[in-house]
Amino acid sequence: MRFSLKIAARYLVAKKTHSAVNIISIISMCGVVVTTAALVCVLSVFNGFASLIGSKLSMLDPQIAISATEGKVIEHADSLISVVRGIDGVKIAIPTVEDHCLALFGDYQMPVRVKGVPQGYDTLTNITPAILEGEFMLDDSVSRYGVLSIGAALQLRARPGFIGQVRLFAPQRRGAVNLANPMGAFRADSVFVAAVYQIEQSDYDRDLMFVPLDMAQFLFDCDDEATTVEVTLQPAANEQAVMQALTATLGPGYIVKNRLMQQAASFRMVNIEKWVTFLLLGFIMVIATFNVISTLSLLIIEKDESIRTFRYLGATDKQISGIFVAEGWLISLTGAVLGVSLGLLLCWLQQEFGLIALQGNGDNLIVRTYPVEIQLADVAIVFALVAAVGFLTSLVTSAIMRRRLPSSRQ
Repeated sequence: MRFSLKIAARYLVAKKTHSAVNIISIISMCGVVVTTAALVCVLSVFNGFASLIGSKLSMLDPQIAISATEGKVIEHADSLISVVRGIDGVKIAIPTVEDHCLALFGDYQMPVRVKGVPQGYDTLTNITPAILEGEFMLDDSVSRYGVLSIGAALQLRARPGFIGQVRLFAPQRRGAVNLANPMGAFRADSVFVAAVYQIEQSDYDRDLMFVPLDMAQFLFDCDDEATTVEVTLQPAANEQAVMQALTATLGPGYIVKNRLMQQAASFRMVNIEKWVTFLLLGFIMVIATFNVISTLSLLIIEKDESIRTFRYLGATDKQISGIFVAEGWLISLTGAVLGVSLGLLLCWLQQEFGLIALQGNGDNLIVRTYPVEIQLADVAIVFALVAAVGFLTSLVTSAIMRRRLPSSRQ
């Protein structure tokens, strides 16, 4: 084995007799390097987006959310909140009411999701850094206010400081509709726009609007009801232990979710895209393997005289075949080391200097460059893929040598 590896290493760095073999060798090596670097960079970018989603969604998602197993609302929410506040580790528990209604501002209208929250909600979440214009405020001594997502603000053409109010209409939940007075089938209220926010997530940025809790309860006829009870924990509390205590105390009639569970669909989508892209680049890596096989095939032909010489000197067929199998492994391994190094360097440059920017208006973006997060597990997976490709190369090379060696005896 040492004999085969030593000769293979010399063949790898030695100048070939024919320049075409040199060119193809360089191209095959570059193919492995570029594909490996691309794999490292792409996986790191997807990791960055997953971390970004987690950090940005935590601006609005509660640490723990409690909802009803059946139906849209939690009945007798105040009683439930009293029970929740008695659980060890719970710092704050508040009711929220969320549903759809129609918003009108001047000549513009759109369906929106209205979320009623109590005063001081901005101190319970991390929404303040996401405010683009105005300040988070729900009411004062004069009027009541709403906080619009960037999508709702753009479609309604509404901004903080405008004189007009956003009017909200929600269908009556109870009672018959009077055809003589169709507007009686709706509950209506209005708010001034206090602020506009953006957190770079379509579910929140598209059509969500925050209003005072009592207004949402009036619009959706939820006097003692809530769609969700949002829980904030003590700093030293164990989230998993609190969730288990809540589940055991509240029983099967309620669903208890942490932030990761609340946004499982978003994380799952990013994860699926990540590994689909990995498979596509892995397929490109396999295609690049054919260049390596072509290089080894040409090298076998070029070294025909050397093969005869090795045989005259007493080398076995296994040793001679091992030279070119080791050559394939060396090309793959060298390409992997160089590719991973290049990929890590590019990721570091992106982290430090933000070389590649996200498209769009930079003033409206919270993150202006592609986020990158390197994970050692992904680097190990890339190495494993290249090793598998190298193994495939060695199998094909071994098959070629078995067919070639009998002719070299003549």
